[in-house]
Amino acid sequence: MKGIIEPHGGRLIKRILDKSSREKVLNDDDMLRVYIDDDLASDVENIADGIFSPLEGFMGYDDLIHVLREGRLADGLPWTIPILLDVDHDTAARMKDAKDVLLVGKKSSAMALMHVEDHYRYDKMEIARRVYQTDDRSHPGVAKTLAMNDYFVHGKITLVSRANNTNNNNTNNDEDKYGLRRYRLTPEESRAIIAEKGWRSVVGFQTRNIPHLAHEMLQKSVLNFFDALFVNPLIGRKKSGDFKDEVILRAYEVLIENYYPKERVLFATLHTEMRYAGPKEAIHHAIMRKNLGCTHFIVGRDHAGVGSFYHPFAAQEIFKEYPDLGIEPVFFPAFFYCKRCMGIVSERMCPHPLDYRLELSGTRLRKMINEGERPSELLMRPEVVDVIMQHKDPFVP
Repeated sequence: MKGIIEPHGGRLIKRILDKSSREKVLNDDDMLRVYIDDDLASDVENIADGIFSPLEGFMGYDDLIHVLREGRLADGLPWTIPILLDVDHDTAARMKDAKDVLLVGKKSSAMALMHVEDHYRYDKMEIARRVYQTDDRSHPGVAKTLAMNDYFVHGKITLVSRANNTNNNNTNNDEDKYGLRRYRLTPEESRAIIAEKGWRSVVGFQTRNIPHLAHEMLQKSVLNFFDALFVNPLIGRKKSGDFKDEVILRAYEVLIENYYPKERVLFATLHTEMRYAGPKEAIHHAIMRKNLGCTHFIVGRDHAGVGSFYHPFAAQEIFKEYPDLGIEPVFFPAFFYCKRCMGIVSERMCPHPLDYRLELSGTRLRKMINEGERPSELLMRPEVVDVIMQHKDPFVP
C-alpha cells in the first residue's frame, strides 16, 4: 500500500488467532474464563484489528502513568486515553496465576485469549481528573471511571472471535437487528480501499450525532482541497439524550445517497464508546483515524465535549502539544444559518448580528425533536428529518 500514511507507531497491529489455535483454545475447558462487557469487547476488537495501534493489549502501569501525566505512552508516542481492563481483587489474582485466560463477551461468546503479565491498582479519581480534567461526578466519563473495579490487568490479547458475530449464535441483539456492524472496516480493509482509489489525502470526520446542514457544509468543503472524505460515525455506548446508533447510521445513509459524490466519500463505522473527554479524546479520535488511513482529521467546535466542562475550542488547542502526532488536524469554526446571507456561514464569513442567526447545534435540534417540532430545511435535509421523525424513540434513554 505504497503512499498510505504510516499507522501510529509505524506498525499496524493485527492480533487474530489462526483457525487451528482457535479450535484448541475453544476446546480447552480448563482455561479460566473472564467475562467482559460490551465496551471492553469493543476495545478487544480495536486492539486486535490495529485501530488502537500500537497497543497490543490492555495497558500496564508504566504506560498508564505516562498517559495520565504526559499524554504519551512510556516510549514517548502520543496517546491520551487509558485502555484498561478492570476486574475485582479475586479475579485479578486468578488471572495472574492462570497466565493465559479467555475473555468472554456477551451471551458467553469467547472473544480473546489474553496472556496476563501483571495486575495493579491505581487511584481511580486521579485517572478521572487527568483524563477528564474534572472530578465532577456528573461528568459521564468521571462517573464511569469511578464505577470501575479496583484492579487493572495488563497483558497482550489475541482475538478468537468477534463481538456480536452471528456465527457465535449472537443473533438476538440490537447490533444484528439494526445491522450496525455492516459498515465496520478494519484498518487493513480501509487502507486497501484508499490504496485502490489512489487517494493521497483523506480527511476523517468523527461524529456521534445526526448530520445537519452545518455538518454537511463542513464535510463537503474539504473536498475542495483534499482527495476524499472519510465519514466515520462512532457506534457504541453514549450518554442519555444522544441519538441512538441506528438513527445516526440511517441518517448518514440517506444523506450520502442523496447529496454526496460517492466516488470521493468513504463511509464506515467506528465501534467504541464515547468517553466525553473533550481535548484528550480529540487526540484519541485522530489516532484511530490515522490507523484507518486518514491523513487529516476534522476538529470542530466542542469536539467530544459534554455540558460546559471544556472550552469550545479546547480540542483544537491541544493539537499544539502534539506536533509529532502524524495526522494533520483541520480546524473549523462554528457554523450557523444566516437569514440575511441566506446560507450556512461562520463568523468569519458573515457580518450580520445575532438576530439573523439560526444555530445548528445538536442540543437545539434534539430539543426541537423532543417537542415534536420538525426541523426546517434551512437546518437539516428533509430525508434526514424523515429518518428521525419516523423513529419511535430516536434518543438513548
